[in-house]
Amino acid sequence: MRRVVVKVGGHALDSLRPNAPVLVDLAQDLTGFVASGTQCAIVHGGGPQIGELLDSVGVASRFVDGLRVTDTVTMMYVAMALQHVNLLITASLAQSGVASVGINGGDGGLFRSTSLGEPWKRAGATPSVRTGIIETLWGGELTPVISPFALDEDGELLNCNADSSAGALAGALNADVLVMLSDIDQLRSDVDDPSTALAKVTGAQIEELVASGAARDGMRPKLVAALDALGAGASRILLANGKRPHALRDAIEGRIPTTEVVK
Repeated sequence: MRRVVVKVGGHALDSLRPNAPVLVDLAQDLTGFVASGTQCAIVHGGGPQIGELLDSVGVASRFVDGLRVTDTVTMMYVAMALQHVNLLITASLAQSGVASVGINGGDGGLFRSTSLGEPWKRAGATPSVRTGIIETLWGGELTPVISPFALDEDGELLNCNADSSAGALAGALNADVLVMLSDIDQLRSDVDDPSTALAKVTGAQIEELVASGAARDGMRPKLVAALDALGAGASRILLANGKRPHALRDAIEGRIPTTEVVK
């Protein structure tokens, strides 16, 4: 039975209304895959929503190497924002007929991690994964929708990057495909030049892109997560633009531009 892990985030999630085109298309794609016997799991981000909530309460956002610096107060608001995103995605999928369940990485001890330390504080490293809860939900014909929290050794919440969480989940489940949906079509060797888009990228190329600064901000953890997923057991990694109609289906079927990450 085929397994697909989907990471959705960035400005592809700007609208979380039940009838938002991105969510309606995602629901239709999931319905088609599940009907064919594919087991699907979704990991979502929520950077814009977190940023909006922090701005509204006067807490500054700060990033280092593409990861959010998360002190104790920020962690509280991150949890609030991501749980709200989780609820709205799950509600939209339900409205479109997808039997889904919203969970977070703390549920059932799904994700365990350790703090990255300074300067990131409550930001977590790539989590370890307890796959049993996902297997149980799949056994009940339910699609998990996962917020990327993790528990540390003391049971405290950590803010794990959504790409890292999706990569860890895909590796642990030996996923056939991990599709990482954001708001760009393809990785570029020169971020400002669309003609430098890459259909495939290797580990060696990723190291060069990180070193040169071409893979910066949120793209850096995304590419590291993709490589980690391949090393841990996922078979195929695709980066695609989640704002395109039916992005999940068309990325897997090769109908839209993607970047495939290979070893």
